Amino acid sequence: MSFQESNIKIERLEIREINLPLVHYFETSFGRTEERRILLTKVFCDGAVGYGECTTGEKPFFSHETIDTAWVIIKEVLAPIIIGQDWNEPSEVSQWFKPIRGNQMARAAVENACWDLTARARNMPLCKLLGGTLEKIPCGVSIGIQDTPEQLLEKIKTEVDAGYRRIKIKIKPGWDYNILSLVRQTYPDIPLSVDANSSYTLADINLLKRFDEFNLLMIEQPLGHDDIVDHSHLQKQLSTAICLDEPITSIDQARRAIEMESGRIINIKLGRVGGFSEAIKIHNYCYDNQMPVWCGGMLEAGIGRSHNIAMSSLPGFTLPGDVSASRRYFKEDIIDPPVTVSNDGFINVPQVAGTGYEPKEGYIEKITVRKELFSV
Repeated sequence: MSFQESNIKIERLEIREINLPLVHYFETSFGRTEERRILLTKVFCDGAVGYGECTTGEKPFFSHETIDTAWVIIKEVLAPIIIGQDWNEPSEVSQWFKPIRGNQMARAAVENACWDLTARARNMPLCKLLGGTLEKIPCGVSIGIQDTPEQLLEKIKTEVDAGYRRIKIKIKPGWDYNILSLVRQTYPDIPLSVDANSSYTLADINLLKRFDEFNLLMIEQPLGHDDIVDHSHLQKQLSTAICLDEPITSIDQARRAIEMESGRIINIKLGRVGGFSEAIKIHNYCYDNQMPVWCGGMLEAGIGRSHNIAMSSLPGFTLPGDVSASRRYFKEDIIDPPVTVSNDGFINVPQVAGTGYEPKEGYIEKITVRKELFSV
């Protein structure tokens, strides 16, 4: 019996941690990252395998989760739920995890591996399994806080010359208005946005209103990480669109934010919302309500990056996301081929079975720090 005709049953679940040094440090208002600790998942069913990546950081700054908490949650909670279970559609996995509060990134690492497994087992592109229609996706880049303004301008030039269709720079108090003024003097016409990672409050409203001078695509998450109320007040006083990131953890939060007019754009991150199933629901709701969405990045390695590409093929992803080339972050990525971006700033969405990117098992084993295997 083929996988198209039968349910898929999880026989084993493997988790492992790898360490990948970044080509260049990446700094936000949370701090500086020079090496990524990354948790990978792998699920097995009758010879077929699926891969996932946990996108949480090393410390609980972007969210309450860390690599170490996700490891414990997968080992002690998710693995016992999923081992031996079978499904017809991978969206069923999210229902098994529904009683669990929070821990979206741990849940996504397992659920996304199940979607990946289903696509590979059914010999169909993951993008098609998700409902994707776009054959290429527009790409932007996210540039962290640099040591000097001159270094930032050099980074921007490199990415503009590479063809990226949107430049996003990280900002924080003290690295904001003057930096934006300098960037706009140097690059008056590039599509430009900023990401504050929740580093301002309504007390900074006069400063934030001055950002309207710079013709920005958006200001991403200027206020509290879990806030939609103050963002609603702020958006009413800005010409520039606010983009919501951290508070959009579910379809319910997206609905509330849209009803409150807390922003005009939503960033969908697979890990932050708990996996493909919830991401699709958020996308569909935003699409029906004419709310633009795009795919945010979390310094993913190749497996997470390939999943972002597949998700970004859904028709509502009209704005350039943070899904950029592997070489921007890693000397050697963990997939083959590495993700590449065309000279005009697009990634072609693979139309082959699975993601179109194969994990480099030998290299992954070489850089593994720890691993555990769970079975029936």
